[in-house]
Amino acid sequence: MLVLVSYDVSFEDEGGKRRLRRIAKVCQDFGQRVQYSVFECVVDPAQWTRLRHRLLEEYDEERDSLRFYFLGKNWQRRVEQHGSGSSYDPETDTLIL
Repeated sequence: MLVLVSYDVSFEDEGGKRRLRRIAKVCQDFGQRVQYSVFECVVDPAQWTRLRHRLLEEYDEERDSLRFYFLGKNWQRRVEQHGSGSSYDPETDTLIL
């Protein structure tokens, strides 16, 4: 299933920049950045559980926000890409680490 993850991290406290880096790193472990604070993550149910758990451990619920959008298994029909930047298909594109 495709889960779109977006986040907004507050910089009003000293830990904001650190939380931002950690949240981005967790998202990168599971998906592809499509905008600065938005990631597309193709995950199975077990991976989704781990992703959600790790993100909820990193954010500050009093200062930050996390949003999850579930596009399901047939997500290809629900996503349109327009404008600059190349489109990324996590199921067919090769990712070299």
